[in-house]
Amino acid sequence: MLPAGPLMIEHRLIERMIAVMDRHRNDIENGTSPDNALLDAIVDFLRTYADRCHHGKEEDLLFTALKSKPMTPDMVMAMDRLIDDHARSRALVRRLGESNARSRGGDASATGDITEAIAGLVSIYPDHIRREDKEFFPAAMKYLTKEESDVMLSEFREFDRKLIHEKYVAVVEGAEKR
Repeated sequence: MLPAGPLMIEHRLIERMIAVMDRHRNDIENGTSPDNALLDAIVDFLRTYADRCHHGKEEDLLFTALKSKPMTPDMVMAMDRLIDDHARSRALVRRLGESNARSRGGDASATGDITEAIAGLVSIYPDHIRREDKEFFPAAMKYLTKEESDVMLSEFREFDRKLIHEKYVAVVEGAEKR
């Protein structure tokens, strides 16, 4: 398997969450109150799985390796656009989390901010994933040797292994401060 394989598998789970988000946005726009617990789960998923785990492997491992390669200007531009998408999604997730906290506190004006943040994320991810799966990843894999690909797959597994520990160390540390 090439390094694009695990990343594309992760995309399928992200797409499922995006569909959940879009349904909830539609429900809210049709008069349902925001489900703060669901929104907490969405924010946690996007921060931990989509950003730290998935984007982390892309930015910290794949993109870093590719930067040492003689990439075409189009590939550099495509990678920069993907990185920009990641930054935009982080800002929207932050806004979603903040808006959800306001909503939980009774701020009715937060509802519009929640739906706008979700709409922004729903608009970014499908095209972003399509560009990675259909364009960027196939081209990027050609820059890696078999050995580099094998090492990167091993690094992906180690990255994931460490991430779960980091998450729950933070949970315990947060609980200890209460």
